[in-house]
Amino acid sequence: MHPATAKWYDRRDSVFIEFYVADSKDVKVTFDKAKFGFSCLGGTDSVKHENEIDLFEAVDENECKHKRTDRSVLCYLRKAQPGKAWPRLTKEKAKLSWLSVDFNNWKDWEDDSEEEMGNFDQLSDMMNNIGGDEDLPDLDGADDVRDDSADSDDEKMPDLE
Repeated sequence: MHPATAKWYDRRDSVFIEFYVADSKDVKVTFDKAKFGFSCLGGTDSVKHENEIDLFEAVDENECKHKRTDRSVLCYLRKAQPGKAWPRLTKEKAKLSWLSVDFNNWKDWEDDSEEEMGNFDQLSDMMNNIGGDEDLPDLDGADDVRDDSADSDDEKMPDLE
């Protein structure tokens, strides 16, 4: 068995962990107050991946969810104490070779005002209002959304001569 490579990031009321396993099958995710478990078969050769984490703080296991895609499994862990920052994912300070911080999604939210919280925690709020793992939105291509409506300063360009 091999641990799956993962990245994590902290939000005001939740923690996200993404396990990078292509073509995962038999995905099992267990949420406990202080522990988190992940296992699956991955890739064309069906390698068994297994990870277990003693969490930094408690989570509300009834509010935790996961979503499988072809490339990864995204896990949403609802904090038992929202508003408390997690400086690390694990209870112990030991560095895990398979775990790293997702700096692309990391945000230092502790210094934000309450107004700004709405803008930065939209994904977290959206996931809070969703049912089981099958109902989670497809997060792939979320950056590809475009607003094709005309801007107020758009003017008709003169014809080329």
